[in-house]
Amino acid sequence: MSSCDAALDEPAELTVLCQDDRAVSVKFCDLFDEDEDCVHYAIEACAAGLNARLDGVAAWNWSADLAPFLEKLSEDFRGWDGERVWQTIDRDLTVRAVFRSGGHVGLTWTLRPWRMSVGSWEASVTTWLEAGEQMSTLAADVRHFLGQEAGHRG
Repeated sequence: MSSCDAALDEPAELTVLCQDDRAVSVKFCDLFDEDEDCVHYAIEACAAGLNARLDGVAAWNWSADLAPFLEKLSEDFRGWDGERVWQTIDRDLTVRAVFRSGGHVGLTWTLRPWRMSVGSWEASVTTWLEAGEQMSTLAADVRHFLGQEAGHRG
């Protein structure tokens, strides 16, 4: 399940909650427009004993972004074999999707800051959502979040 919260004078946030374990979540926040080709945002992954944050994730106008990947998953609500993978150009955020019987999609969100060579880290959480409506809502919410401050994105 996802929720997109924003008052007119507050920055937008999008939270993805795991339907199997409400302690597991991914939050998109702190969106800012760097230039006409790109927006940046932070993503936070939380689970019992884990709080990880990755700042400066880039969403580019001219590349395949996360929203189309999620939209394709929602269109394939009857399922697929194997794993589907999407990642940012910088490879600092990776999303792996698997389909489980009963009509559920597991999204494993891996945060990996690429800018750090010393002391680097990696954190992953998996959120489970219903393949149809919840995936469709998430795709629309991500598209809205990434396009909210950058009117040219869509």
